[in-house]
Amino acid sequence: MREHGVAGKVPPSGPTPRVVCGRHDGNRTSPFEHYALFYADVDQYLAGARDFLTAGDAAGEALMVAIPGAKISPLREALNGTGEKVRFVNMNVLGRNPNRIIPEVRDWVQRQGDRRCRFIGEPIWAGRTAREVIEATRHEALINLAFADANAAILCPYDATGLDRQVLADAERTHPDLIWGQDQRASDHYTDPVELWQAPEWTLPEPPETIEAIELDANLASVRELTERCARDAGLRDIALSDLVLAVDEAAANALLHGVPPAQLRIWRSEERLVCEISDHGHLEDPLAGRRRPAPDWPSGRGLWLINQLCDLVELRPVIGGTTIRLHFDTCR
Repeated sequence: MREHGVAGKVPPSGPTPRVVCGRHDGNRTSPFEHYALFYADVDQYLAGARDFLTAGDAAGEALMVAIPGAKISPLREALNGTGEKVRFVNMNVLGRNPNRIIPEVRDWVQRQGDRRCRFIGEPIWAGRTAREVIEATRHEALINLAFADANAAILCPYDATGLDRQVLADAERTHPDLIWGQDQRASDHYTDPVELWQAPEWTLPEPPETIEAIELDANLASVRELTERCARDAGLRDIALSDLVLAVDEAAANALLHGVPPAQLRIWRSEERLVCEISDHGHLEDPLAGRRRPAPDWPSGRGLWLINQLCDLVELRPVIGGTTIRLHFDTCR
């Protein structure tokens, strides 16, 4: 386990954070800012978020917050009148699959035109599964790529007492700037987002021995039939079953159209989820694939975006010798 930097120290429990938020590159102020706010208790959490948002309100900026649903009311109350100017979104819903977050926020930023934006996003919270935390961490890295030229500031709270030390260490790698109490500084461990997207320590675990598998060919009817049978055996019905079959069909079609054969579908049960994996020997070169909302005039590129909307979790990996995507569906829908 990597242990380095501020993630190895105990967060301050005295003074609450004062979030100033302003990063400079030489004599030029960067239009995009991305901060990790480490908090030790609810008071630090509310104070850090409040200072960030009220500063934006005073500057006439657009405000949006996506945090776990149980935290919305306390933050709204802490903001007093400013809370009425904030667009609140339940991150338990939006960030269920972390791949959905960037396109939602990009759409909101674009709707603001030239107005500067401030966004608070908390995609990682205590209780998320290990696979979900990894995807949320990779999402945090790709924020820096997706919003590199955006006129926006993003603040991401991290529960320093409830999250694993490795999660906090990874936050140093995904955020250019860090806030601990009254200490605001650049991260010594910030890492290029593409490098993190390709990070070897986040490889996909091997599936169980009991799986269903089929080679892909131009006839996708067999893929849909196998997927539907496995979905019914797992207890999926109606809309959930249709969503699963559609998502797998899109992923298989992508592998045949854009990948390099041979391509394969594998399906298995993992606790309360059904996992469908499509792999081929092509190379994925766009880290933001599936994280842009398709425009009406796009001739292609809708498949991955649609898959992200349908699935409870999507793990997309450039791997040695090809590309693998795993689609997770809750069987208790």
